[in-house]
Amino acid sequence: MQSQRKVGVYAYRNEWQHASLNIILTNSLLLNSYEEFFRKHDVTGQQYNILRILREHHPKPVSTSVLRNNMLDKMSDTSRLVGRLKSKGLVDVERNISDKRLVNIVISDKGFKLLDQIGDNLYKLDNLLQGLSEEEAITLTSLLTKAQESIASAEERLSNVLQMNEAV
Repeated sequence: MQSQRKVGVYAYRNEWQHASLNIILTNSLLLNSYEEFFRKHDVTGQQYNILRILREHHPKPVSTSVLRNNMLDKMSDTSRLVGRLKSKGLVDVERNISDKRLVNIVISDKGFKLLDQIGDNLYKLDNLLQGLSEEEAITLTSLLTKAQESIASAEERLSNVLQMNEAV
């Protein structure tokens, strides 16, 4: 009943809707907490994600397309995010010598220092779900992975049902 009030629904069509709305609510709570955490370090969650990817590739430069493919949010405006990181001195950007349409992006020393500062405080993000036992966190991860697979195959399942209905 508590979750129903939080999302403004007082009767669910079924347990799949109930689960979907709970995932959306939980996602919103987590994203808000993450953004508040990163705001204290003068970056957004997406900017942190880019810095983390650049650190993993360092010292090799990375293009915006590589960043976009590795980001949690594939719909991010990577070029704009890189521009903001550059203006903060957290990344260095140079034209790609072999392809002038591309840029090479590397994390700067200042970017490394910021990641170290953030790393010292990541336990605060871990704390958000430590109301769950470790076993519950493992189960939740497994269920969320299964939900992601279900979402990826939903169109195929629906298409099969529609084909079966047309055959009748």
